[in-house]
Amino acid sequence: MKAATYHRYGSPNVVSIEEVDKPSPRPDEVLIKVHTSTVSAADFRSRSRIVPRGLAIPTALSLGVFRPRNKVLGMDAAGVVEAIGSDVTTFAPGDEVVVMLGAKFGGHAEYVAVPQGAPITRKPRNMSFEQAVTLPFGGLPALAALKQANIKTGDTVLVNGASGAVGTAAVQLANHFGAHVTGVCSSRNTNLVESLGADRTIDYNVTDFTTEQQAYDVIVDCVGNAPFARVENLIKPGGALLLVIADLKSALLASSQTKRTGKKVVVVNGKHTAGDLSYLVGLAEEGRYQAVIDQTYTFSSIVDAHHAADSGHKRGNIVLQVTTANSFTPDPPTTNTSAAPHRTRP
Repeated sequence: MKAATYHRYGSPNVVSIEEVDKPSPRPDEVLIKVHTSTVSAADFRSRSRIVPRGLAIPTALSLGVFRPRNKVLGMDAAGVVEAIGSDVTTFAPGDEVVVMLGAKFGGHAEYVAVPQGAPITRKPRNMSFEQAVTLPFGGLPALAALKQANIKTGDTVLVNGASGAVGTAAVQLANHFGAHVTGVCSSRNTNLVESLGADRTIDYNVTDFTTEQQAYDVIVDCVGNAPFARVENLIKPGGALLLVIADLKSALLASSQTKRTGKKVVVVNGKHTAGDLSYLVGLAEEGRYQAVIDQTYTFSSIVDAHHAADSGHKRGNIVLQVTTANSFTPDPPTTNTSAAPHRTRP
């Protein structure tokens, strides 16, 4: 099969497409023919090893000290079940599924094998593979974060980095939970973020949101520049700071800061379940969750897709079309992020 591989750390140019062995499913595994994946911030950090402060050594030990241990990136996939192992009972060949692969990666390949107990579920019936694949990387971290805060109707939530993959998901979910949402983004993304449910936006190029007097029940930091010391005064008593991206210092201090102030500081982990993903699929099928896609790239343009992800200014998700789907569901609920018609980059 074809896979996008990298054998050393560096720029997008270290990635190339080559022939590798097609996996065979073990007894408890599902083999998926991948139609789409995303090129995410996690792929950027893993490929470049540019990570938050203090995490260089743990990252090297996890990914590989001198060269990548996993040669194929891609933390998510949407596709069709090709084959199943002898112990698999929850899926059958032909099922259309979406899966969060997490730190094991492997989505940037024509096939990937995953345990049936992984965060895998049937894709939304009203979404194409291109749209469905935006649920895992953006939706699951946002859901994991917001579940830590027990948001109630009328709560105030600020999402820092509201136009990225996780940020657009957090805005939608917080709005779904009944919160009044403020999104921090650039002015070019104001209309997008408001269309997803934000009541108010702050242009970070004009206003430093930490200098405002307004306080929030919950702050979700999807950027990594809002540690507790910077935003403590903006969090209401008993409120929460949810760190989707955090450096080592923030991770080490979270527990003591929570105990000292009574304001919950949470570093969001990567533990996701099939139930969480099914919940997002349900919202999508009800029209309560939209896929936000910046651009779609064909597999042969994988390097260009990495460059787009590296820019730090993508809106929503960068989607990678690995193989062509046999079917397409028209009129799915999708938010395109530009005025021009959405196009696949060749």
